[in-house]
Amino acid sequence: MKRIMVVGVSAGAGKSTFARKLGERLHIPVYHLDTFYWKSNWVEASEIEFYEAQLNLVKHASWIIEGNYTGTLHLRMEETDTIIYIERSLPVCLYRVLKRYLQNRGKVREDLGEGCIEKLDWPFIKFIVTTYFKRKEMMQEHFTHFLAGKGSRKVIQLKNKKQIRDFFQT
Repeated sequence: MKRIMVVGVSAGAGKSTFARKLGERLHIPVYHLDTFYWKSNWVEASEIEFYEAQLNLVKHASWIIEGNYTGTLHLRMEETDTIIYIERSLPVCLYRVLKRYLQNRGKVREDLGEGCIEKLDWPFIKFIVTTYFKRKEMMQEHFTHFLAGKGSRKVIQLKNKKQIRDFFQT
């Protein structure tokens, strides 16, 4: 495991926390896609900027790239050797998003773009709820395609606290 993607079923699944912890354990740099996508004050990067940023990231010898952004998933999948997929239940994801908001209200998290003060709004909650089950299906399709590709590739699926804890113990 030298080039690792950490993806999840939804916001609130625990991708950022997991990636940071994994990076510390493996001594591999961690890159959060939100820091490349969101410019100051929640302004979106252009498609070209975001695409090129990812092309530059995957050139490194080793990395952990955290974030879904399924529109550019193929860029990372072509270069990764391991995908770690975190799938927590919808209620857990929603709870964790609310908890994260309350803990970080008025602050900028390290896994977001500079100047992006923590926020929580109805469109974001609606996005989580309306895409959750479709994303579960879609991710499995991506993994099937990924595993059929070149070389020795691995998908690790973690679906609860115990599986995540056990992963770090082994």
